Amino acid sequence: MDNPARGRIFAGMEHDCDILIVGGGLNGPALALAAATAGLKSIVIDALPEAARTQEDFDGRGYALALSSVRMLDNLGLWERLEPNAQPMREIKVTDGRVGDAQVFLGLHFDSAEIEEGPMGQMVEDRYLRRALLEAMEANPHVDQRAGETVIAQHTGPGGISVTLASGETLRARLLVGADGRQSGTAARAGIRRTGWGYGQTALVCAIAHDAPHHGVAHQFFMPPGPLAILPLPGNRSSIVWSETDAQARAINALPDEDYLEVLRPRFGDFLGEISLAGKRFVYPLNLTLANSFIAERLALVGDAAHGMHPIAGQGLNAGLRDVAALADVLSHAQRRGEDIASPLVLARYQQWRRFDTASLAAATDLFNRLFSNDNALLRLGRDLGMAAINAVPGLRRGFIREAAGITGDLPELMRD
Repeated sequence: MDNPARGRIFAGMEHDCDILIVGGGLNGPALALAAATAGLKSIVIDALPEAARTQEDFDGRGYALALSSVRMLDNLGLWERLEPNAQPMREIKVTDGRVGDAQVFLGLHFDSAEIEEGPMGQMVEDRYLRRALLEAMEANPHVDQRAGETVIAQHTGPGGISVTLASGETLRARLLVGADGRQSGTAARAGIRRTGWGYGQTALVCAIAHDAPHHGVAHQFFMPPGPLAILPLPGNRSSIVWSETDAQARAINALPDEDYLEVLRPRFGDFLGEISLAGKRFVYPLNLTLANSFIAERLALVGDAAHGMHPIAGQGLNAGLRDVAALADVLSHAQRRGEDIASPLVLARYQQWRRFDTASLAAATDLFNRLFSNDNALLRLGRDLGMAAINAVPGLRRGFIREAAGITGDLPELMRD
């Protein structure tokens, strides 16, 4: 994804850093650390106050990190800290189920033993991943932070871009990156419009404890209202991402904990024994939203600011980290050649690399959700036969395993072994 043509060599505006990153969740800090490996200096602007960013209590959130994302964290020097609290995902079972028969297997079975690279991915709790990123930023001389700050204005000049914070501070850089989520103010202020729609579904997210061990097996049950993912955490615990219609989800979320579990139990089945809540409960309305452009003048978008999709394949954070790795790759090469890292030619390379992949992934998740979130008998027969056919062909099955591990396609340097 390179282009030998040189952008205009940068000159002009005085800068506080090379890259201003709006959004201090996960993708923003990861980009700051990735850019630092190329000697680029960043300031990360996070709306959350310092106390909220450093909380270590388990709140139930966890992330399914594909093998490519794990490699990236390892190359950034973070995996050694994260690994003791990570849970390898050794198998994935995909089941077409109805309420009451979720424990009956009829679908796909992916086993990481079929590929040479090891586990397809790792489950890591939010508290560990966020803390590792924060501490790495604090220790990196190329990264500065502004906690508890929001951007109220941005301005592109002849030699750079500036933002004004709610506190009144003005910061200047060569490049502005929006990592500020699906309602990205960075994108909106740049005039970037979005395409998308709602699904009429809401995800109920929580962590549960269970009597029986999960053996590192992740489950995805397709129910008529929406999918139910059961993702293994360390110990006898799992992370739940459970989709229901908006109205049903509101009603379920309003229930006391024990009544909430009574609704979950028949969907979950009894294959892991008795279950109980092991953290807070969350709800997230589900929609598809794609930025019509990932770039503007001296600006790039990553993660949910560029693309938000259904969690049906658990690829949201992985897609964001691939954006981060690709953008860092492009900027690093441009920096070494003496190019202006925010020139239109440089940013076009990033968009060319990532836009088709993310649009394809968003379309696939949209199609799968529409295909499986129903109880139409003909569709049910067709999808079950399709899954059985994939399951019966070892070469095809291994291809899906490698895709789930994120190790196919044009990988950025940070995601290579």
